[in-house]
Amino acid sequence: MTTLLIDRVAHLATMDDAHTEISDAALLVRNGFIAWLGPRTELPAPLRDQATQTIDASHCVAIPGLVNTHHHMYQTLTRALPAVQDAELFAWLRGLYPVWARLTPDGAFISAQVAMAELLLSGCTTSSDHLYLYPNGVRLDDTIAAAQAMGLRFVATRGSMSVGQSAGGLPPDALVEDEAHILADSQRVVQQFHDAAPGAMVQVALAPCSPFSVSPQLMRDSAALARSLGVRLHTHLAENDHDVAYCRQHFGMTPAQYAESLGWVGPDVWHAHCVKLDDEGVALFGRTRTGVAHCPCSNARLASGLAPIRALINAGAKVGLGVDGSASNDGADLLAEARQALLMARLRRSVTEPFGCDAGPSNMTARQALSIATRGGAAAFGRSHDIGQLKVGHCADIAIYRTDSLGLAGGAVHDPVAALLLCAPPRAHTVLVGGQVRVQGGELVGVDLPLLIERHNALARAMAQPA
Repeated sequence: MTTLLIDRVAHLATMDDAHTEISDAALLVRNGFIAWLGPRTELPAPLRDQATQTIDASHCVAIPGLVNTHHHMYQTLTRALPAVQDAELFAWLRGLYPVWARLTPDGAFISAQVAMAELLLSGCTTSSDHLYLYPNGVRLDDTIAAAQAMGLRFVATRGSMSVGQSAGGLPPDALVEDEAHILADSQRVVQQFHDAAPGAMVQVALAPCSPFSVSPQLMRDSAALARSLGVRLHTHLAENDHDVAYCRQHFGMTPAQYAESLGWVGPDVWHAHCVKLDDEGVALFGRTRTGVAHCPCSNARLASGLAPIRALINAGAKVGLGVDGSASNDGADLLAEARQALLMARLRRSVTEPFGCDAGPSNMTARQALSIATRGGAAAFGRSHDIGQLKVGHCADIAIYRTDSLGLAGGAVHDPVAALLLCAPPRAHTVLVGGQVRVQGGELVGVDLPLLIERHNALARAMAQPA
C-alpha cells in the first residue's frame, strides 16, 4: 500500500458540489484514490504518519486534473502547415486529407505521446482522442499504447469514415473504410481495452467521424453496438455553416434533428463543437442530457463561430472542454483552452445581447469555466463518480500550479483560482494521475522530451514532404 501526502497547499479548490475551497490544506492519497482532504491542521496524526512520500505544495494552488473531451492527436504532425493556415473547416480538411493519408503506426504512437506530454504539462490528467482514419496499418491500439507509456488517463474513441468523395462525402475514397470492418474492429477494441471499473485508465467509445463522412446506417449501427457493449458515443456535429448546409441538403434536417433521428442523443453521447446548434437543438440537448465538447480555440482558428455554451449549460446539457486537433488550434494547453472558453462566452454575450444589460446568468465566471474543464468533462465521459473533482473516494488526479510565478504575480494574492484563467496560463508544477506523479517541478517524469520532439519532428517533415 502506497500513501502520499500533499501538504501545505496554499489554496485547494475541490470543485465539489459545495464549491469548497480550503487555504493551508492537505490531501492524502492512498492507492491512487483520495483518502482524506481538508485543512492541514485537522489531518489526524495517525493518517499523517502513514505517508510514505510527501509533496510540499507551499506557494501552490491545487485543482482537480483537467479533462479534455475532444482531440485528434495525430494532427500534432501537421501543425501550422502553410497551405491551410487561413482555411475554414471544409477547405482545411480537403487540404490535409492527402497529408494525413501518409500517417503510419509509428507516427500515430509518437504524435499521441507529444499531444499527451503537452496536455500533462498544462494540468490535464484525462483525455479522449478521436482517431478516425487508419492508413498504412494504423490502429487504435497505437494511441492506447502511447497513453499507457505516458501515464495519462485515456478515452480512446474508435473513429471512422465510410463515405468518400465518389459517394458524396468529403474525404478521399482512399481514406474511407468498409462499414462491416469498422463495426468488427470497433467491437474488438472495446472488448480488448475498455475498462468500466472506477479508476479505469483506459476506456473506449465509438465515434463515426461526422455527417459528411459516414452513412446514416453506420451511425445507427454504431449506436446499437455501443449500447450493447455498454460504451459511449462521440462524433462531430454542427461545427460550422457548411456542416449545417450539408445536413439540410443531404438529410433534409438540421444537425440536431439528424442526430435525434439516428438515436444519437442522450446521456451516453457527447458531440464535438455544436457551434451552430439552433434554439431547438439546444433545448433537445438539454432535455436529453446530451454532452458537448466545447473547442473555443479551434472554432476561432477555423472561423467557425461562437458556440452557445451558456445556453447549453442553462438548458441542462453536459458541457466539457476540448482542445480539438492540434492542426486546428494548434496547441494542446487545456488551461489556456479554459481561459479561451471564458473569454469567448463573454464575447458571445457582447454580440448577442444589448449594450449595457446586466451581467446576469448569460455571463461566465472564471470558476464556471474551470468547472467546464473539470466536472463538465467528467460528466460528458460518464465519470462524475471518480474524476473531475477532489473528493474522498475519487481518483487522485490533481494539478498543482505555483502561485509565485511571474505570470501570476499580483493576481494570485487576490484570487489564486481565478488568476489561473484571467492571467497568462502557467505550466503545471506538479501533476498526479491516479496518485502517480507525472509532472514534477514543471517537467515530465520518465520522459526524454528532447528525444521525443526530435523523433516527432522527423515524422512531421516526412509526412509533409514525402520523398
